Amino acid sequence: MQREIKHRFAFSQPVEIVWEHLTDSELLAQWLMPNDFKPVVGHKFQFGAKPKYPLGFDGRIYCEVLEIVPYKKLVYSWKGGLSKENPSLVSTVTWILTPVDHGTVLELEHEGFKGVKNYLAFIIMDKGWAKIGKRMSKQLNLSSHDII
Repeated sequence: MQREIKHRFAFSQPVEIVWEHLTDSELLAQWLMPNDFKPVVGHKFQFGAKPKYPLGFDGRIYCEVLEIVPYKKLVYSWKGGLSKENPSLVSTVTWILTPVDHGTVLELEHEGFKGVKNYLAFIIMDKGWAKIGKRMSKQLNLSSHDII
């Protein structure tokens, strides 16, 4: 059995600003995790988090940018576990941006939670992504971006 996380967030900011918070490494670090992200297809990067060894997580998420459609879609691989060489979770994160009258709808799809071994990761990350969406919303509201 394979599970998929889906969340939908609404922001009052235009897609250009939301996109910037998804693709600028420094802004991304403010609401998600420290990283060495670059918006270039094929770029390999990492997110850093607190290790949770009893849960089989070394604190590193190994990623690669798979697809970019500027201001519309961002896709990257997401691998984690106790080591880069033998990840217990091999998954994909997709961000889809849709402009609406008063801002942006941002959809998150995180897929690839296969079998019983990834069930706990699915539960933890589903709740985590919901919290991260709230952090992103707070960060967007704190940013001094204005579209004229």
